[in-house]
Amino acid sequence: MKTLAVSTRDRAQMVDVTERVRDVIRTSGVVDGICLVYSPHTTCGVTVNEGWDPAVTSDAVGHLRELVPQEKEFRHAEGNSDSHIQTMLVGSSATVPVADGDLKLGRWQAIFLCEFDGPRQRELWITTSSSARAG
Repeated sequence: MKTLAVSTRDRAQMVDVTERVRDVIRTSGVVDGICLVYSPHTTCGVTVNEGWDPAVTSDAVGHLRELVPQEKEFRHAEGNSDSHIQTMLVGSSATVPVADGDLKLGRWQAIFLCEFDGPRQRELWITTSSSARAG
């Protein structure tokens, strides 16, 4: 397992970590298999989505804020219940195939750390596994 440190600068933002995950794949020795990208945080998720147009991430963050506004009355006393719920909606991990030593993402896809309670210093845990080959 490899740990990536990711700094966020806003309360809510999506940080493209694709190239950093690719670097982990390259050094892992995995040629064909899978890569799991996992967030051990309850207010920070992981997703795969379009990485070409930054308007997509801006729209996603904006609409999640509308779906679960920070100003709503919550019982959780820390003031970040909206962040917990947004993380539940996005999820805490993404699994991506690996082939020929590289992530097999679609043409426009990227892997994102989704921050909902920043700015903070976050971690992503990256695990790779090789496919078994029939002999």
